Amino acid sequence: MRAREQDEQQDEQGVIEGWVTRDAHSPLQPLPPVPFSRSSPREALPIIDVDDRRTFQPIEGFGFALTGGSAYLLAGMAAADRAALLQELFGASEESLGLSCLRLSIGASDLGPRAFSYCDLPPGTTDPDLAHFDLAAGDVDVVPVLQQILRINPTLKLIASPWSAPPWMKSSGSFIAGSLKRDYYPAYARYFVKYVEAMRGHGIHVSAVTPQNEPRNPQNEPSMVMTATEQAEFIKGYLGPQLRRAAPETEILCWDHNCDEPDYPLAVLGDAGARAYIAGVAWHLYRGTAEAMSKVRARYPAKKVYFTEQWVSAHEDPMGALRWHMRNVVIGGLRNWSRTAVEWNLASDPDCSLHTPGGAVGSLGGVTIGPAVARNAGYYLMAHSARFIRPGAVRIHSSEESASEEPAILNVACLTPDLRVVMLVMNDADGPRRFRIRHRGAHATLELGAGDIATLRWPLATAAVHSDA
Repeated sequence: MRAREQDEQQDEQGVIEGWVTRDAHSPLQPLPPVPFSRSSPREALPIIDVDDRRTFQPIEGFGFALTGGSAYLLAGMAAADRAALLQELFGASEESLGLSCLRLSIGASDLGPRAFSYCDLPPGTTDPDLAHFDLAAGDVDVVPVLQQILRINPTLKLIASPWSAPPWMKSSGSFIAGSLKRDYYPAYARYFVKYVEAMRGHGIHVSAVTPQNEPRNPQNEPSMVMTATEQAEFIKGYLGPQLRRAAPETEILCWDHNCDEPDYPLAVLGDAGARAYIAGVAWHLYRGTAEAMSKVRARYPAKKVYFTEQWVSAHEDPMGALRWHMRNVVIGGLRNWSRTAVEWNLASDPDCSLHTPGGAVGSLGGVTIGPAVARNAGYYLMAHSARFIRPGAVRIHSSEESASEEPAILNVACLTPDLRVVMLVMNDADGPRRFRIRHRGAHATLELGAGDIATLRWPLATAAVHSDA
C-alpha cells in the first residue's frame, strides 16, 4: 500500500491521544500520539475490541461528597483562592476537572464538627408538624459554597442522603444507631420534603434522595438502621407520595450501602408499591464487589444504578489508592451499569480532623486545604475520568478478554457528546504489557508499564450507534 493511502486510512480513524499516571509524582503525563492502522498486524497481542454501535448506560456525573467539613474549609479560603479552586474543580474547560455530581448530607454527616438535624429539640419534646425545621441549624457553609459552585456548573447533579433522623423520631433517642419509630414515618417524609423545598428556595435543585445512608451501619455518629421491609414501607406509604406531590423532579434511590448485600435492594424493589416510586439503587463498596450492581439491575433493568461513596484513607499509599479506586470504583462501577462515580469527600484539612467524635478518622479529601492546596488520589482519579467523560456521554462496548494467561487489561470506554471515544485503561499485571485496540476495522498498538493508569481518546468516524441500554 502506498504511503498516501496509509495516511488517508489513518486520518479516517484519527490517532489516539493519551495521558498516563505511572507514579504519584508525575500524574497525567502526555503519551505520544498513536495512529490507527488498517494493515494486518504481524504481532499477536491482547486485543481490546471497541464497538460504538453497542451502547449501555448514560453517564450522569463524577464527583465527591460536599460534606459540612468540606464546605467549612472552602468557605475559610480567601475569596480569590476559593474562586480559582472551584473553577479548577467544576469548570467546563478541558483544563478543569469537570466535576459534575455532588453528594450532600441531609443534616449532619460524620465529616463535620458535630451531629445535628434540622429539627433538634430538648429531650422529651416532639414536633411532628416540623414547626422548628431550620436548614441553617448546622453546616451553615454548605448552601453558600454550593451556590458558588452552581454558578460555575448550573447542571450539577445533587444526591442527598440523611445519616440520621432527628433523635426524637428514633428508638434510640440518640444520633447514633436506633431505628425510625413507626409513628414518625409521616413526619420524617415531611422532613425530606421540607429539605428539598428549603434548598429549592436557595436556588439549589436536589436531583435525588436516598432514605438512609448505610442503613445497615449503626456505628457512625450520626447513624440510623433501617431494614429492607422498613425502607419499602417508608417509601411506598410516605416518602414516595409526599415527594411526588411536592417535588416530582427529585428521584428516590434505595439502599445506599455496600455491594455485599444485593438481597436488600432486591427486597425493597420486590415490593411493587415501593418500586413504583424508586428510580434506582445507590451503592458503596466497602464490602462486596461491583458485580452486585449488575445482579440487581438484571432483575430490574428499568431501575438506574448510582455509585455514591468510597473513601480514601490518609494512611494509604497514594498510588495504591488511585489504582484501587480506578479498578473498582470507576472501571468496575461503570462496567456494572453505574451512571456516577462519587468519592467520599471533596476536601479535608492536613490532619483530617473535621469529623464527629464517632465519625470516620483519617478520611482524605480529593484535595487537602491548608496553608496550600494539595491534590490527592481522589483528585487524580477524577482527572483521569471526569475531565474527559462529561455528562451526556454513554458507555460503549469494550472487551475484557485477554489473548494470554496474564491478568486482563482493565478498561471501560465511553462515547462523548462531541463524538470522541474515551477509554480508561489500567495495566493490572506485574510487568509491562503491550496490547492492541481494535475499532471499526482499524487497530492501534500501545504499551503500559505495571500499574499504569491511562486515559485514551480518539475521534469517532461516524455517529451511528445501536443501544443495548
